[in-house]
Amino acid sequence: MGLVGIDLLQPDEYEIPRRYGLVCTMGYAEAGEISRGLNRLENHASIEAGLRKNLPLARRAGVKRVITFSGLRDGLSDDEGMRNTITGLKRMKPIVEDSGVMLCMELLNSKVNHPGYMADHTAWGVEVIQEVDSPFIRLLYDVYHMQIMEGDLITTIQQNIASIGHFHTGGVPGRHELNNQQEVQWDGVMRAIAATSFEGVVAHEFLPLGDPLTSLRQAVTLCAV
Repeated sequence: MGLVGIDLLQPDEYEIPRRYGLVCTMGYAEAGEISRGLNRLENHASIEAGLRKNLPLARRAGVKRVITFSGLRDGLSDDEGMRNTITGLKRMKPIVEDSGVMLCMELLNSKVNHPGYMADHTAWGVEVIQEVDSPFIRLLYDVYHMQIMEGDLITTIQQNIASIGHFHTGGVPGRHELNNQQEVQWDGVMRAIAATSFEGVVAHEFLPLGDPLTSLRQAVTLCAV
């Protein structure tokens, strides 16, 4: 199909894709969870420990990106959560930069799938990334989640591409196949990304209703612009 790798493998799986001529395009690194992320100071020590443990493994396996999360609001204001997230990422900054592996904080929707998730708008995430100011700390822009939260995909992506290190796809609504049964015009979004300086990866992350390989091939064909 022309795919180069697979996303979201655990550290003990990092090396598996190499057996098949692929790479792990984004890995987990014990760098927090959706419900336990960077927006609370008490989580920073465990996130740092996870990165110190797993970034060397990622580097050896050729994994160029790992994932992290903002965490939930749960009574915390967006301003305080932002300050805490910036503090945490600045703490992780030398570790990440020394490893040469990019740390990407995912943008998720809080409307349908992840109620209370703090990094649920691009502007909040971009402000964090700009304040941290590291070429190795970026956003994971999930097109599915951001279509639900704010739409305006092409302009948002192009205006903020310097803060984005990775993309995910998924049909809206339902996170199913990329086809004419949902609302994102994927070839247009892909052309918009291709027109920027982005040199990273667009990874397919959807829940197929039909045959998975048929649906994956369809997504690859649609997004190969």
